[in-house]
Amino acid sequence: MKVLIATAYDYPHAGGLSTHVTTLKAGLESLGHEVDVLSFSNVPPTLRKVYAQGPSFLLNKVKKGKGIVWSHNVRKKMLKALIEKNRHKQYDIINAQDPFTALAAIETGIPTVATVHGYMTFESISKGSMDEGSQEANYMKEIERKAYKGARKIITVDQRLKDYVKDESGIEATAIRNFIDIHNFKPDKDKKAEFRQKHQVSQDDEVLFVPRRLTKKNGVIYPAMAMSRILEKHPNAHLIYAGSGEAMNEIKRIVEENKLQKNVTLLGAIPHDQIKEYYALSDIVLVPSVHSAGVEEATSISALEAMGSGSPLVACAVGGLKEIVNHEEDGLLVEEKNVEELAEAVIELLDDPAKGERFADRARTKIEEEYSHIAAAQKYESIYKSALK
Repeated sequence: MKVLIATAYDYPHAGGLSTHVTTLKAGLESLGHEVDVLSFSNVPPTLRKVYAQGPSFLLNKVKKGKGIVWSHNVRKKMLKALIEKNRHKQYDIINAQDPFTALAAIETGIPTVATVHGYMTFESISKGSMDEGSQEANYMKEIERKAYKGARKIITVDQRLKDYVKDESGIEATAIRNFIDIHNFKPDKDKKAEFRQKHQVSQDDEVLFVPRRLTKKNGVIYPAMAMSRILEKHPNAHLIYAGSGEAMNEIKRIVEENKLQKNVTLLGAIPHDQIKEYYALSDIVLVPSVHSAGVEEATSISALEAMGSGSPLVACAVGGLKEIVNHEEDGLLVEEKNVEELAEAVIELLDDPAKGERFADRARTKIEEEYSHIAAAQKYESIYKSALK
């Protein structure tokens, strides 16, 4: 089967969607399918700036939300043109990764399956890109409904999104939880000292790692807020962020106000291959997601990667995180936005490293049994075949 995975966003980029695409491609290819990826990154840079990014910036100055609507519509047109340009490759099916791309693919007449990774409109509101109840938000919501109704099959990455699609459009989707390449993300703790030396991290530090985009729904400010309490008990604790986003400045403010400059490092976005090394050199991984403007974490790829990599996990009990983490068995769950509870969970694992190791061992077993990219690719293959009927 010839499969085109398409998205109106950049690929590759730092984020769960890009990781999902890479891992799904690897899984499908292991089953013998031919897979290409087409994204906004395939559009020449000049065209992107002149027709999408530049006007979007200016329109947002006129009214919040106008720019993002413009940008998404231009991206849709560009993706459709790219798909048409590649029609000679005779794809059997397109797996669109967002609503605008789904509509672009549907318009080409090629059988289209849409994967729903999140709540597009609510996420734009959460990031401050548009206002709730605005004309722009209503337009985006209508785009979502149109895409759900137009695709031959809908896949969601968790049960809540499946319910959301049903509520919004009446369409019955198939929930396939996120997954990871279990051969790529595996325990590598024997290289802990080597990776610390490579990335200039002290061998004596107790490293807390946050592999998240710095955006509101990821709750990234709370680990920084918890550091003062953690340092009272563990003065060698070192918090490392790998990601970029609009919350960067707020984290910097918290760090400065609490004089945490020596104990907090903001790496910015780093290549995914390096993320693996930071999992290996860390003592604890934090995934502190929160509810934000109706958005909650799906089956977090960062959490799955941490669990697959042999790192004990502390996560907030929201969304899909409650489904993948069994509290006090293969990780710790804490109340969202509860700084004290987050700090105490970290201290608990730093006080008792053997407990963290037990959690990590059980988590790895769970990942191998339930979140393999090969098993997920087989499910996607089944959906594709059903769509082609």
